[in-house]
Amino acid sequence: MRSDAAVADKAARERNAPEYIVEMSGINKAFPGVQALDNVSFQLRAGEVLALLGENGAGKSTLMKVLSGIYPRDSGEIIVFGAKQGEYNAKKAKELGVAIIHQELNMCSHLTVAENIFLGRELTKRGVLTQTEMNNKAREILGRLNVDIDPETVVGDLAVSKQQMVEIAKALSIDARILIMDEPTSALTAKEIEDLFRIIRELRADGRGVIYISHRLEEIGRIADRVTIMRDGKYITDMNNEDTTLPEIISYMVGREIKEKYPKISCQRGGKIFEVRNLNAGLMVRNINLELYKGEIVGVAGLMGAGRTEMTRAVFGVDPKESGQIFLNGKQLIIRGPFDAIKNGVVLVPEDRKKDGLCVRLSVRENISLPSLDIISNRFGYVNLRSERAMVEKYIRELRIRLPHAEVETVSLSGGNQQKVVVSKWLARNSQVVIFDEPTRGIDVAAKVEIYNLMNDLKRNGIGVMFVSSEMPEIMGVSDRIIVMCDGRITGEFMAGEATQNEIMKRATMFDDKLAVAESV
Repeated sequence: MRSDAAVADKAARERNAPEYIVEMSGINKAFPGVQALDNVSFQLRAGEVLALLGENGAGKSTLMKVLSGIYPRDSGEIIVFGAKQGEYNAKKAKELGVAIIHQELNMCSHLTVAENIFLGRELTKRGVLTQTEMNNKAREILGRLNVDIDPETVVGDLAVSKQQMVEIAKALSIDARILIMDEPTSALTAKEIEDLFRIIRELRADGRGVIYISHRLEEIGRIADRVTIMRDGKYITDMNNEDTTLPEIISYMVGREIKEKYPKISCQRGGKIFEVRNLNAGLMVRNINLELYKGEIVGVAGLMGAGRTEMTRAVFGVDPKESGQIFLNGKQLIIRGPFDAIKNGVVLVPEDRKKDGLCVRLSVRENISLPSLDIISNRFGYVNLRSERAMVEKYIRELRIRLPHAEVETVSLSGGNQQKVVVSKWLARNSQVVIFDEPTRGIDVAAKVEIYNLMNDLKRNGIGVMFVSSEMPEIMGVSDRIIVMCDGRITGEFMAGEATQNEIMKRATMFDDKLAVAESV
């Protein structure tokens, strides 16, 4: 227990503490061709969970990278714990107790969990790493998060959700007083999200400030005390969470009212365009049979680990198939790898767009045209620059990709615009079947609506559309037909009007259903 003197000392510090532990005013930051932050102001109190909201490209992550010292500000003032900061970098921010958990995981995949947690702060004795001590301390921190991860496990062997929890443990290990969480739940299960929220509440009760960035607006009401909203690199407003509504937040974020969260068009279902028969690939793709028809969008539901992503990768030829047949317009396709799928008009918009869907250091023009070089090149192998430019401009215009020019590096775009670039490169090939894996993960509410409208356009044009999503409202709101997977098998199928959340979850989780399917094979 603390002594009376220690308690009194803490109380005295709290009485003399400034109202805000972070104050940022007049912050400006520009990149070539883009004014990312324009005279932005921001405040954070101790013992507060502040939700920082805005569309992709609003400047949220850039502002937090300035606060964490990753980006230098062009101008403006930063005050942390009442002290005005002059020269400010990542080392200074860490010394002040600022920690950031990035949306894109930033770890050394070849090192162990413990080594990642203490990276740059390794525990040593006489110049020698004390691996046992690091493992024990890492195990203690992970225990606080209530996650079962062996500190000696190599991080690259962990699922994305487990890697996310290691990032959080790393931030907690430096005893951060200001914790920035950028899309922390994007790859977590429901249980892991509850564990994270419990930790956040404990941090708030301990007087720490938490800045919470998320596009899952339904989470905000559960965890945030206050909301700050940005748009187009500018500060818009802030408000107490209990004094606002979700439609009001969305209106401030996008500058207009979004009347329909899940836009849907009615089309008469046409003929069968795509079929998968008896597909088997590894442990997580077992005896898959499915069909796609023109004029419909098929959603694939299931819990994390159900085999949904593995199924899309096997269809696209990324992972080898043990057995099974794939048909397009009644003709059997031989797909040994992604090139065979692309050549035949079957394409995949992958879950990890940066890792698997884009060459992020190439320009938008190069990314869009790359899969179509055989189409826009002459018989001598030279690219027809006029055809390339016309193709790129067409999809930038039709998909409303926001960028200064087509030569900008794709890495500089927001998540929603990166997703549109991935889709653009496949549409440029006149693909007949488009499979989306978590198409709206990490993008804002307005960009989500644009992706849904894009899927509707594909549906209207007779292209086969299938998408995987972990968001139940999205599956039910967008799909015309819903397929449910569990343990690598299809365990249920519903027309959208017949599906309920309870029925979908039952098919995704009930042991009796899984057993019945297994016994029937």
